[in-house]
Amino acid sequence: MSADSTRLQRSADFTRTFDQGVRVSAPDLLITVAPLPSRWPDPAGLRTDVAVFGGPRLGLIVSKKVGNAVTRHAVARRLRHAFAASLDALPSPEAFVVVRARPGAAGCSSTDLADQLRRGFAQRKVTAAFDAATQSEAAADVPVS
Repeated sequence: MSADSTRLQRSADFTRTFDQGVRVSAPDLLITVAPLPSRWPDPAGLRTDVAVFGGPRLGLIVSKKVGNAVTRHAVARRLRHAFAASLDALPSPEAFVVVRARPGAAGCSSTDLADQLRRGFAQRKVTAAFDAATQSEAAADVPVS
């Protein structure tokens, strides 16, 4: 999960995730998940950039409240590892995910963070968002008579 192609880097991608995604809370993380259309072009017109396929894209926000630079980078590495370990819990691989680390994340191991991500991905709000995205795509496939 460390390749640049699997990371959110543009501020527009972060903004899109915050605007269109659902937010769930964990003890040491704030997780925002935005399902993306699985086909291109997007019939709803929500996805205006180039199609991104091949798995979810992760964006991290680790502020100075978490700790000094060494601590923040360690937390970011643990979060990337935890995200890779918890991909099986994500309802669909076509998603933008932004994880904001809270100060308590500095004391968590990768397995603790992965457990928090799995519980966040399994919440009803997240699965409902993916179900709604799938239904809107299916409705777009119905031919108009």
